[in-house]
Amino acid sequence: MDCSLVVDCSLVVHYCDRRGRPGENRSVSCKRVGREGAILAAMDQRISLITLGYRDHARARDFYAALGWTDAVAPDDEVVFFQAGGMIFALWDRAKLAADSGVQDGGGWGGVTLAYLVGSPEEVDDVLARAQAAGGSVPRPGGTTVWGGYSGIFVDPEGHPWEVAHNPGWVLHEDGTVSLS
Repeated sequence: MDCSLVVDCSLVVHYCDRRGRPGENRSVSCKRVGREGAILAAMDQRISLITLGYRDHARARDFYAALGWTDAVAPDDEVVFFQAGGMIFALWDRAKLAADSGVQDGGGWGGVTLAYLVGSPEEVDDVLARAQAAGGSVPRPGGTTVWGGYSGIFVDPEGHPWEVAHNPGWVLHEDGTVSLS
């Protein structure tokens, strides 16, 4: 007896146990499709939106404006969007972002560092200085890295770390996009 229901030709819902007995317990498994190693349909390898949570919307907006970010779209007083190359960068109320994301906000660092690549070590130092002048902190000034580049870290007023880096092994295109080679 076949106890599997194939859905979308890649998701398999098992409605029998391993011995073929029907039951209330169901399990799901995935069959590989497409490219080697892909499970289910392939997800495009890109990021469309990054949202950072903030307690003080005005301070967050003003910090990024002081860094030179322009053309902000703010449909209300709790969110602001910036066009950032081919993606969107957003600032939103931290509590609402946590609730929307289904997570508990412990208030600490979330294991994420954003990065901004530039064309030279001098540009790294310039961006770090601008961030500090805008109200951020610089816990790691620009310096030579073990991977042959030059980078430093600034932290915005809400505690989000940004690495500013020059990586001579990657290609920084005129439009700000980055290629691994």
